[in-house]
Amino acid sequence: MSETPKIRLRGLRKAFGEKQVLDGVDLEVRARHSMVLLGGSGSGKSVTVKCILGLIPPDEGVIEIDGQDVAKLSRRDRAALLDRTGMLFQNGALFDSLPVWENVCFKLLAQRRITRRAARDRAAEVLAQVGLAASVGDLSPAELSGGMQKRVALARAIAAQPDIIFFDEPTTGLDPIMGAVIDGLIVDCVERLGATAFSITHDMASARRIGDDAAMIHKGRIVWTGSAEALGHTGHPMVDQFANGSREGPIQMELRR
Repeated sequence: MSETPKIRLRGLRKAFGEKQVLDGVDLEVRARHSMVLLGGSGSGKSVTVKCILGLIPPDEGVIEIDGQDVAKLSRRDRAALLDRTGMLFQNGALFDSLPVWENVCFKLLAQRRITRRAARDRAAEVLAQVGLAASVGDLSPAELSGGMQKRVALARAIAAQPDIIFFDEPTTGLDPIMGAVIDGLIVDCVERLGATAFSITHDMASARRIGDDAAMIHKGRIVWTGSAEALGHTGHPMVDQFANGSREGPIQMELRR
């Protein structure tokens, strides 16, 4: 008997006015594995994640987490389910007015699950896991380099020991070396937690480093799923064109009129 997927999407549809962004998304994410969702701008990657997180209600379709239909849960049970998630935002989204240690433990403090004294210790512990000294906790986000900000954002994403972690373009704005460092930290942190990871990215090197499985979305539909290691030589013309950055192929840039 196969294991229940951590996340299962069936027939997910979402339109904004006349623009059909999701057009029947079907996808399964294996528990304790890392899924990478690929696709061009406007393909529906971010909207898919927002639907899973409950930030946007889908027009049609089913979202299941651990086999539970999220739409059928009570508000309390749905909140409890989503409370088990962490998120690394594309640009970090750190709070400029708070020191690093408060950023890291923001969720725990906001939910009163930890005292401020304990939060400092917890922040130091999690910062160490992403390769930062405890003293960084007293700095403000503005005093950090881009790579350090990304590490702090990763520390915040894992501080509450989530069951599922979402990563939105985790290497955007980083040089190739720092991007590889962040990818390595993501893999280490996910494995340490035994968590399920769901990432959206257009960075092929990053996708291969952090992904076990990969899927490609195009015009609101999943057109391919497979091993992340196969990206670039899948035999699927659309996926290979995207992975190799080729001008020629079935994907053509649409001109706005």
